[in-house]
Amino acid sequence: MSASEGSELRRALVEALKRKGDLSDPALEAAFLAVPRHFFLPDVSLDYAYADEAVPVKRDADGSVLASASQPSMIALMLRQLRLRPGDNVLEIGAGTGYNAAIMQHIVGRDGTVTSIEIDPQVAQQARLNLQRAGLGEVNVVDADGAMGYPVRAQYDRIIATAAIWDVPTAWVKQLKTNGVLVAPVGGAAQYSAAFTFDTDGSLYSPRNIPCRFLALRGMAAGPAIYQRLNAADMTLVSDNISQLDPVAVHVLLSEDEELNYLGLPLTAGDYWQGFLPYLELNAPDDYLFAGYLVADNQQAYGLEGSGFALIGPGSACFVPFQGDGDVHCFGSADAFMALRAALEAWDAAGRPGSDRLRMRLLPAQSGSAAPPGGKRYHRLYHDLLIWLEPRP
Repeated sequence: MSASEGSELRRALVEALKRKGDLSDPALEAAFLAVPRHFFLPDVSLDYAYADEAVPVKRDADGSVLASASQPSMIALMLRQLRLRPGDNVLEIGAGTGYNAAIMQHIVGRDGTVTSIEIDPQVAQQARLNLQRAGLGEVNVVDADGAMGYPVRAQYDRIIATAAIWDVPTAWVKQLKTNGVLVAPVGGAAQYSAAFTFDTDGSLYSPRNIPCRFLALRGMAAGPAIYQRLNAADMTLVSDNISQLDPVAVHVLLSEDEELNYLGLPLTAGDYWQGFLPYLELNAPDDYLFAGYLVADNQQAYGLEGSGFALIGPGSACFVPFQGDGDVHCFGSADAFMALRAALEAWDAAGRPGSDRLRMRLLPAQSGSAAPPGGKRYHRLYHDLLIWLEPRP
């Protein structure tokens, strides 16, 4: 592998991200061009290192991913939300390979600092080696549980989490400057990268929330389980209400013959992620579980592959692949499919509101504030999370 090969692939990745509109900030573009991503992925091919894909870097005994390198386009979008400036003091929760921290260190420069906390000592040590290989050993990688933040270097201009959170730990709030920005993936079946800032009432408010998919935060702030693997099948369900699911009953239901139906609208994966899913999360019928699903790579479970979302009720379930262009795999009675069709028709009639209108607010727990009309209020450990779709002006 020559240096020129890495540079050419790096430039090609940057140009591809710019064409998609994911990379528009000159300082961020310069950082992507300057930091060799393959230094942080030494065990994969050069082409894979510069593909716009997430790369697993550690798995457990059953093959589940424990750590990964985030997709470059997602990194670009989240760092745009973070609004880094030269000289910023930054805290990162989840070092991963160290690549995200390297990009941030390049932007904040010699007058800025980046501290990255990693709960897995093996992953943390590899991140240090990767950063040294890239000539960015000034990034401080700390072996610790990120739930407590890192008070030694507080206060922080910017805090970013690279794992999905159930709630924002109070330590992060206390260690964030009053004019700071906190970026983190929030949610379960549907996840959104939120960019929280302090509002005038002291709450944390995020006006722009980007659909995403991250591994869940581990450690003290992990929150309740939101994942359920179905028996010996290679399918995992994820939902904020996963405790309501009976995995044996669902396995029996999905083991029956399926019927393939069609939603009636040709929807792409982008239509689902950025349009229908935010609406469905807020408007799913109370007697159905709204969940995401993921089938292991190169495997099949209950006739399904890849990933998508589902509505699951007593004796009825429907599964919608993200890449299925409107196909619906139905099990049991047609009730779940009819409920899904009704929700889709209501979304279409409402003008197809999408994630660009999704808003989030974190308030102190049990504050008593109601969610805006059509929104939901989720009780967390430290906060109440309000999610709603802002009406059109």
